[in-house]
Amino acid sequence: MNKEFINEKEIWETINTTKNKDKSEVRDIFQKAEEAKGLNLYETSVLLHLEDQDLLQDLFSLAKKVKETIYGNRIVLFVPLYITNECSNICDYCGFRADNVELKRKTLTFAEIQEEVEILEKQGHKRILAVYGETLRYGVEKMAESIEAIYSTKSNPSGEIRRVNVNSAPLSIEDFKILKQANIGTYQCFQETYHKDTYQKVHIAGAKKDYQWRLNALHRAQEAGIDDVAIGVLYGLFDPYFETLAMLKHSEELEKKYNVGPHTISFPRLEPAFGSEISSKPPYMVNDELFKKIVAVIRLAVPYTGMILSTRETAELRHELINLGVSQISAGSKTSPGSYHESNINIPTSQQFKVGDERLLDDVIYDLISMELLPSFCTACYRLGRHGECFMDMAKNLHIKSFCQPNAILTFAEYIEDYSSEKTKKSGYNLIDKLVLRLGNKNIIERIKNELSEIKKGKRDIYH
Repeated sequence: MNKEFINEKEIWETINTTKNKDKSEVRDIFQKAEEAKGLNLYETSVLLHLEDQDLLQDLFSLAKKVKETIYGNRIVLFVPLYITNECSNICDYCGFRADNVELKRKTLTFAEIQEEVEILEKQGHKRILAVYGETLRYGVEKMAESIEAIYSTKSNPSGEIRRVNVNSAPLSIEDFKILKQANIGTYQCFQETYHKDTYQKVHIAGAKKDYQWRLNALHRAQEAGIDDVAIGVLYGLFDPYFETLAMLKHSEELEKKYNVGPHTISFPRLEPAFGSEISSKPPYMVNDELFKKIVAVIRLAVPYTGMILSTRETAELRHELINLGVSQISAGSKTSPGSYHESNINIPTSQQFKVGDERLLDDVIYDLISMELLPSFCTACYRLGRHGECFMDMAKNLHIKSFCQPNAILTFAEYIEDYSSEKTKKSGYNLIDKLVLRLGNKNIIERIKNELSEIKKGKRDIYH
């Protein structure tokens, strides 16, 4: 498989022909976007060029509305777990680059993985993104064993990881099949930059230098039966308008080929990393205002897709961005192997990049509550077969919210009972009381109230 679908000439033509469109055309695009059916590349590019402050405010409001139309006010929480910072590549922007001889290298043993997981479980986490980096020394069989180590780790009172998503180097179809058998959730692989010349420039050596192998990784994952895949771009390496449209072209290609676009889209910005000069001086700086616009536009372009906001951004900016269409966030993140049980290890000489939001999980949750957003640890769709094309069909037909809201309420109540601070518990139950009444259907309201009562009595893992 060696499919080419990123047409750089077409993307540039789209960018250059969508500047300075009049307000009436923008309003027409807004009207279409409000239907939550998505936008084509031309319409997306028109919105990326917006500078008028009134139109931008309308864009931001619309992005929030469309997200809530599909998913409600729930925000899914997860945490990354770095398994290794060893790497076989030399990438100009990354602290893990193979030639960074000053980086303190570490690969977790299975026992250390379980120690990390137990700490995360005791904080209340239920979803982990296992980050394997791109070392040739950590093959897919060992990855599968480490995933089993994560799932098998249980802690009291109700600590368990219910879903492991994976970020790793691109694999062959046969290796993806092994990963599928390990019962992973979503497979995540970022192209970093879709601009070929830039890609070759920043990927200096190693297997990652193969643009096409990486570009087709998600095709191979789908062929292997992994039907939830995730894309992303590292903003700062190249022109952000080009990167956004190219990433959406990738989404279109997956939709066309497999009837399902990416389960999630990530949009990290380049952050300072030890041993990387370019990371401190991005060649294409994306300031906060432009970044907010990009996030909102992506939500309207692919409304059914989960949008992931990482802890690269500051707490203050994350507070703003969450209201622009974000549906998933990491919390309490550290970016060094072993850094959850060894607090002094998460220092510049061992981490992948500088974390912008260092708040604990409970503090992030309290902030979400203050915004009347519902923290969710739900993994029901994965475990009940609502994934891939099934999930996307339900999202596109605006049915998925009927599962998201009740399940989010139940998992949040579990967190409150087992892990939250007193202030979070009080505010959290006040929010739950409001949201239960908003479920509308009398029978559903009664059912959720009964299940909340069961959770308070000690029952766990109730989902629909």
